[in-house]
Formats: sequence, C-alpha cells, structure tokens
Amino acid sequence: MPVLRTTILAAAAAALTAALATPAAAADRVHLMLDWIPTGDYAPYYAGMATGIYQKNGIELRISRGNGSGDTLSKLAGGAADIGMADISALFTARQRANMPVKMIAAVYAHSPHSLFVRKDSGITNFAGLEGKRIGITPGNSHKLYFPAVAAAAKTDPNKIEWVTVDGSSMAALLISGRIDAAPFYSTNFYYQNKQAKRAGKELAFLPFVEAGFSIYSLSFHTTEATIKNRPDMLRNFLKATREAWEAARANPQATCEAHVKAVPEVELDDCLGSLKATLGFIFTDHSASVGLGNVSDERLKKTYEVVAAAQSLDAAVDPRSAIDMSFLPPKP
Repeated sequence: MPVLRTTILAAAAAALTAALATPAAAADRVHLMLDWIPTGDYAPYYAGMATGIYQKNGIELRISRGNGSGDTLSKLAGGAADIGMADISALFTARQRANMPVKMIAAVYAHSPHSLFVRKDSGITNFAGLEGKRIGITPGNSHKLYFPAVAAAAKTDPNKIEWVTVDGSSMAALLISGRIDAAPFYSTNFYYQNKQAKRAGKELAFLPFVEAGFSIYSLSFHTTEATIKNRPDMLRNFLKATREAWEAARANPQATCEAHVKAVPEVELDDCLGSLKATLGFIFTDHSASVGLGNVSDERLKKTYEVVAAAQSLDAAVDPRSAIDMSFLPPKP
C-alpha cells in the first residue's frame, strides 16, 4: 500500500511539474490604429489594456493614432496595422475606387455623431440658418459628403454655403475667432472644444446631423480580408475584449478616464470624461440593444450605403453586406 501511494504521489508530482513546465498560450500581438488623435473617445481601449481586459482575452494590444479614416484604411490595407477604426463611408469608397481588400467587422457607433459646431453668439440655431455662411472643412471630410442629405431634410440650399478648406488642427481656433461660421466635428468632441472656447470668452453650440433624420452607421472596426482568413480567433478575442472594455467604461467612466490619461497624459481628465460619456451614448443605444453591441441591421446598413453612394457617386447596385463580416462578434446576451 505505501508503495502504491508513493507511486501515485510521484505520478501526480510529475504531472504537475509537466503542467507547470508547459508555457501558456502566447497572446496575439494586435496593432489597433485609430482614425484620429487619442481623445477620451478612445478611453475604453487604453483602459482595457491597463486593466488587463485585452490580455485576459489573449490580446497583447498596441494602439497608434490615425490621420483620418481614409489614411487609416490605406495603412491597414498596406499591413501597417491589424485592425483600424474608420468611418464606414471611407470603407465603401475605398473598396469600390481602389479595390481595397478591407472589411468592417463591427460597428462602434450605432448612429452617426456627425455635427456642425457654431458659436452661440452667431445666431445659427439650425441647418436652415447656414445659407450664406462659411463652413470649415478638411479634405475628404465625411461631413461635407453627407451634408446634402442633411440640407435637403432642412430645406437648405447647399449651393448657398461657402466651404472653406482648412487644416484640421486649426479648425476650432478659426471657429472661436469667428473666421469661419461653423466647423464639422463629432459631437463627442464638444466638451473640450467648448472648454477651449470658454477660455477665449466664447461659447459653442452644436447641430447634430441625426436631428435632421440622419441615422446612419459611422465609426467602425475594420480589418483586411487576409486577416479574416488567417486570424479568425484573434478577431473573435479582440471583439470580445472590446465589448468587455465598453461595458467596463459604462460601469465606471471615472476609472476608465484615469487609466486613459495615465497612458495619454496630454488629455485632461475632465476632457476625457466629457468625450467618453458622449461616446458611450453612441455605443449603447436602443438600436444596439436591439441588434446587439457592434452589430448592424439590414435596414440601417442599406440606408447608410444609399447615403454614401449618393454622396460619393458609388454604384448604387452594390450590396453593402459584401463590405462587412460580422461573424466575429460575440453572441448577443
């Protein structure tokens, strides 16, 4: 009996030693490229790294800033990143005009945060008040592409508006100083842009496109068709971790932004909180509750493509589902 017990214990010890000697599965290294600078809009991803959400899901995440949706998709297609954040309009356009082998794998915003910022003292309170005004714009900016649909809903003549091409970094300053009458921004940027205006003794307001009935998809996650084919498990793990990061941000915005500003010290905590809370309002909506976080409905996808196709002179007959692959999303709870 003692011999048998000794043998069993020895076998158990050997098994434990072997288990401890077996290395854990290595996390997938994933480079996420944003569509712009790392404001509080992106706090869930930085906080997700800091708190181990991505690591727990087998993802060793690295994040870099972007320079606009079109640039991010081009770099993604060229292999500079594994996953990119970009407006869905840039995806549809790049696939048709450049045959770019990139697909959307999840929606970030359930509806568009496109807006025009104006000074409160401008007297502009709706889109009908924009005729004869100067609106700043950056090259390829989706706000201008979408504006005809917004103008039509507001019965505004877009030909009576002067679009002024400016550098994106100077847009807010030009608006605050009164050199332009309106500037296109995501409404998630309102808090810190208005804070800047208040420092100059002014105050801003914003006109959301969605108030003109403009409910379309916008910011999304994208990857290449090669990554879809070769790294499906990585994509599933990334999106699962991202959903957890969104939920954690909603549960505790303060902690999320504290982690974000530690990683990105140029962002002030109150600015992060202002942007994050607005961003969460576009992620967690009645629509996303209905179709599932990150998922899309055929109806809204169809409307989105119709608007983009009209704005960009794309082939209206193309099925927008051909540009997306939502199979990597976690199942709806």
